[in-house]
Amino acid sequence: MAVILSTAPSVRESDTPAGREPAGALLCERHSAGNKSLNSVLVSVAQSFSAENTPVARKHITPTGRERPFAENEIIVSKTDLKGRITYANDVFQRVSDYSAAELLGQPHSIIRHPDMPRCVFKLLWDTIQAKGEMFGYVLNMARNGDHYWVFAHVTPSFDERGNVVGYHSNRRKPDPAQIEKIAPIYRSLLEEERHASDRKVGLQRSYEHLFATLRARGLAYDEFVFSV
Repeated sequence: MAVILSTAPSVRESDTPAGREPAGALLCERHSAGNKSLNSVLVSVAQSFSAENTPVARKHITPTGRERPFAENEIIVSKTDLKGRITYANDVFQRVSDYSAAELLGQPHSIIRHPDMPRCVFKLLWDTIQAKGEMFGYVLNMARNGDHYWVFAHVTPSFDERGNVVGYHSNRRKPDPAQIEKIAPIYRSLLEEERHASDRKVGLQRSYEHLFATLRARGLAYDEFVFSV
């Protein structure tokens, strides 16, 4: 794991670029010149889809409280550009999220963000992958119909042949229910810090500090914590 949490740095004005959740990654990819061109084509196609397809507005989706199932051996895969816009979504992602490829391509990855997911986790995620590191984490997502599904995500950047970050790639698996039982109360406490603050920036700062305080109390760095759950 590339990031060791010991003290909480100050929070920027926005917790993610344009307030978006990124896609993550399983492997750092080094693209050849040909793959770099392919990546540009994918981004162009995704942006074209975005202009022609407007998915259900996030504010109109109400969580149902129902869990959306997917198998333990299935892997949800997605790729994004540097701003977190989706450039690839595999069949499992489409089925579980209840969005088609046309509805996902070109959209911010936050299209599947659940309102009960603390923003400070995404702040940590963006800080890590933008520093060319990788991150593992538990994420609560929401499908188009309001159903929820937990994932254990592995997130890394994708690189071109010169070592420049050209996008992000995410592989997500279904976590064990016992792991969710442990992580859910922590996330609820982080979310409470965010919601009870006077404004979003203050709430983000408080929840971020609370996350670090929780880790210090356990004597664990983040990477140690996430695999101890």
